Amino acid sequence: MKKRVFVVLFMLGLCYLLIKIEPFLQEDVKIKSLRLSNNSDTSQHKASQTTRKIHVENSDIYQGNLLLVNKQFTVQQESVRTDIVNLFDHQNLMQGYGVLDNNIRLSEEVAQKFMDMVAAANKDGVKGFLISSGYRDFKQQNALYEEMGSEYALPAGNSEHNLGLSLDVGSTQSKMSEAPEGRWIEKNAWKYGFVLRYPKDKIDITGIKYEPWHIRYVGLPHSAIMHERNYVLEEYLSYLQEEREISVKVKGKVYTISYYPASQTPAIEVPINLAI
Repeated sequence: MKKRVFVVLFMLGLCYLLIKIEPFLQEDVKIKSLRLSNNSDTSQHKASQTTRKIHVENSDIYQGNLLLVNKQFTVQQESVRTDIVNLFDHQNLMQGYGVLDNNIRLSEEVAQKFMDMVAAANKDGVKGFLISSGYRDFKQQNALYEEMGSEYALPAGNSEHNLGLSLDVGSTQSKMSEAPEGRWIEKNAWKYGFVLRYPKDKIDITGIKYEPWHIRYVGLPHSAIMHERNYVLEEYLSYLQEEREISVKVKGKVYTISYYPASQTPAIEVPINLAI
């Protein structure tokens, strides 16, 4: 059975994923803590595997789908996705939804994931999606902040829109808090790697009022875990720090997620027989 490893880096630390594909698909999400009881157990566990080292550069810490961006943690230049495209110029990425204007930009990968999600929603009869905002560079963010003020916008560098991983989704039917598109996203977005970033019951944690239109791509299995445990990104990263290592089964795939403190991790070890 082939295994693959993905390296995911985020500002509060590092984690790698071991993914094992199993023959039967399941909709449920099963999470298990793999935290070992003491250091000797950890050493024995690692010694039982043939491993190789992956060296971590300082710039790697500020990249990946789990980057935390808020009033405390700002976007670094190396954090911005390198695959930003203008959606209107890539009609192949605009199947099944509309855009508010022809200047909306987004990560190409995230746009593809969003299109896949919209296709699934269309099959459920939910067909009124549009994107009202995507990636903003610092200049655009500053202009918005100056126009709207701190009550409705964030300074450049403190908005997830500066990453290329977040987008504001609207509906042609009604406002998102009432539209079928909003209800569908809240129930199903996690299956496609997206999360509702600012839910109404987490305002005290995110510091941002309820935004039923703002979704963020974190990828699977992270979105599945966050949905299952009702976590926002701040809570999920704290959970990984506390547990150090967890295993989760999502749709027939088994993932192992390990946390490494960034300041203590010039290199990490992964099983040598896994392909990156």
